[in-house]
Amino acid sequence: MIAFIGLFVGIIIGLVAKVNIPDKFSPYMSVAILACVDSVFGALRASLSKNFQSDIFISGFFGNAALAAALAYLGDKLGIPIYIAAVIVFGGRIFDNFAIIRRLILEKIKSRQEVDK
Repeated sequence: MIAFIGLFVGIIIGLVAKVNIPDKFSPYMSVAILACVDSVFGALRASLSKNFQSDIFISGFFGNAALAAALAYLGDKLGIPIYIAAVIVFGGRIFDNFAIIRRLILEKIKSRQEVDK
């Protein structure tokens, strides 16, 4: 629940605040945002699986974002578009987590329907 409140507050702040990110930082920010979204989906998955731990979520949220941005920066300095690989990996993880979340929700719905019968 805390993760959803934080996500909601972050979205509101992002919509209200007029923050302009220079174009040269876009690859780093996009990868960092994907890492954060991946962490949120992982937290939702863990919450539905009843094994959510806030310290793991917070450290993963900020750690993944920082590591992803640093790798994108390193790749940029080396002339290798590493951020594309990060986008593919995080995108794949997001879809995997979404598939598991969907299955968990459907299982809960089915188990409630069976109890109601």
